[in-house]
Amino acid sequence: MSTSDIGLIGLAVMGENLVLNMESKGFSVSVYNRTTAVTEKFAANRAKGKNILPTKTLEEFVGSLKRPRKAMIMVKAGAPVDAVIDQLVPLLEKGDIIIDGGNSLWTDTQRREKALKEKGIHFVGTGVSGGEEGALKGPSIMPGGSKESWEAVGPIFQKISAFVEGEPCCRHMGPDGAGHYVKMVHNGIEYGDMQLICEAYAILKTAINPSAEEFHEIFAEWNKGELNSYLIDITEKIFTKKDSETGKPMVDVILDKAGQKGTGKWTVGNAVEHAVVLSTVNAAVEARILSSMKDKRVAASKILPAPEVKPFTGDRQKLIDSVRDALYASKIVSYAQGLDLLATAGKFYDWNLNFGDIATIWRGGCIIRAVFLNRIKESYEENPQLENLMLAPFFTEIFRKTQGGWRHAIATAVESGVAAPAFTASLGYYDSYRAERLPANLLQAQRDFFGAHTYERIDKPAGEFFHTEWLA
Repeated sequence: MSTSDIGLIGLAVMGENLVLNMESKGFSVSVYNRTTAVTEKFAANRAKGKNILPTKTLEEFVGSLKRPRKAMIMVKAGAPVDAVIDQLVPLLEKGDIIIDGGNSLWTDTQRREKALKEKGIHFVGTGVSGGEEGALKGPSIMPGGSKESWEAVGPIFQKISAFVEGEPCCRHMGPDGAGHYVKMVHNGIEYGDMQLICEAYAILKTAINPSAEEFHEIFAEWNKGELNSYLIDITEKIFTKKDSETGKPMVDVILDKAGQKGTGKWTVGNAVEHAVVLSTVNAAVEARILSSMKDKRVAASKILPAPEVKPFTGDRQKLIDSVRDALYASKIVSYAQGLDLLATAGKFYDWNLNFGDIATIWRGGCIIRAVFLNRIKESYEENPQLENLMLAPFFTEIFRKTQGGWRHAIATAVESGVAAPAFTASLGYYDSYRAERLPANLLQAQRDFFGAHTYERIDKPAGEFFHTEWLA
């Protein structure tokens, strides 16, 4: 008998938590996992006594779903998603819906959506952000796909998502790969946010060496104001944790080698394809790559000269405030670049992305949720055709207030030999974007010199090109 409102395949932690979230909001849920023992363990423990139906076969799973069937896949991106789809399709009917809630590459989503559409089956590529806690208590959800599929899954997704000021952190992003693309850019901005926070930590650590407790107090203070966000909040908490073995602050015993799953690299690669500057995220991705070269860095540290770091004699609080300003200003740049990429891709793929909607759903549930997303939402509501987030009056005023501290923090990093690639990349973007004239005139002269690539002149109409015989 078909009884369940929705089904979910893949009972890792994210999948389990989404199921429990759905059930807690009044939906009946069928579950299936390739390893039956995983399903049985979930049914006997976390799902016990709840309106959750464990199934042992895909045939039983599909048979338990109300029409149009809604089957959500939560498995590793790539080939595993295709494998599950191939097994599901023969069991489904026209009008049924397959949802991929993993971190799939948007081009894979476009391919799958097109192939399934030919069979009369809807495919919804859905970005889900918020980690384990978000999945259980309310994530940010970014679905793409047809309007018909949105009408079917939207009521479920909006009910289980996070809510901010009474609004669900879930909106329809657009057709085919739009949802997964928006999630990819979200993750790219997340890379940037995390690296910027780490650089703030590194500058203060080198210059004034606060204790873990002092770092906790600094980040706690920042979290009370305009920097209030999920990532600042967890960073504040990280500095309170002690290692049970050594008694040292936990952060001090963790090896400085960062991992990554690929969404940051995807974001940067696609930005290059669309000729969009994504320098902050690119710096963050490269910083993770450099961090993974631990052995090479240790060896180089014994060979390459470093600047002499003198004891700090300046105003301690002024430096802390300057680093905070650098973090805030750079964060705005990172979002501006990410939204620029979304604007460019949205036009290229004909997705008609709504930036007010995107800012709205990023305000809660997701990893980059931050209080200043309200300001982004307001900026796009005031001017839907906003060329660049930095040009919104609210953010222009923030740059006016913070750029002195921003530059002071970066100067401190440079003088102390502290790598701050995301800070400097952000400031470089800001200074380049606001420059009426860049040295590209010399670059064009060089290109024309060695390759006769031609150039335009400042005293002639745009679109007229000239060449000089440089050695004549």
